[in-house]
Amino acid sequence: MALCAFFSRLLALVLLSFFCGHHRQLVNIYCNRYNPPAMSFTPQGKRINMKTTRTMGWAGFTLVEIMIVVAIIGLLAAIAIPSFMRARATSQADACINNLRQIEMAVQQVDFADDLAPGANVIYPDDVSPYIKLNSNNQIPGCPAGGNYSLQPVGVNPQAQCSLGNTVNPPHVLP
Repeated sequence: MALCAFFSRLLALVLLSFFCGHHRQLVNIYCNRYNPPAMSFTPQGKRINMKTTRTMGWAGFTLVEIMIVVAIIGLLAAIAIPSFMRARATSQADACINNLRQIEMAVQQVDFADDLAPGANVIYPDDVSPYIKLNSNNQIPGCPAGGNYSLQPVGVNPQAQCSLGNTVNPPHVLP
């Protein structure tokens, strides 16, 4: 029994130090019970309870915050889009040059297989299609930028040319 009374007083002291030190609205409730003031400065008649529920202070973003985010996204897009366009043009030129190399090799194989004389014409795409890997439509791969391929007579270097040639940057020309 004495041990229970000891723990209840210890608990009261802990609660007293907690409430009296940190929460001012509870000072009159707990502290005055154990240590009543000589004179009360608060009216003792009607007791007004403080509002304990919290209102949502951060329900949304302000207009300025949204405008800043939109400005940052616009700035990043202004930096990134030209880089993407340049990378796209470079990859299209590389794919076109690789297609031109394949067509050039196919023309050389046709020349070797048929023993063509210099200046002879090779018909594109009929003569070279057996020597090139065709795409899923069973056609010779075209220029990814929309150009058309043409062949020069045997012995002219380069034999395969793209219609875009030097008109685009980077150029679609065999090195």
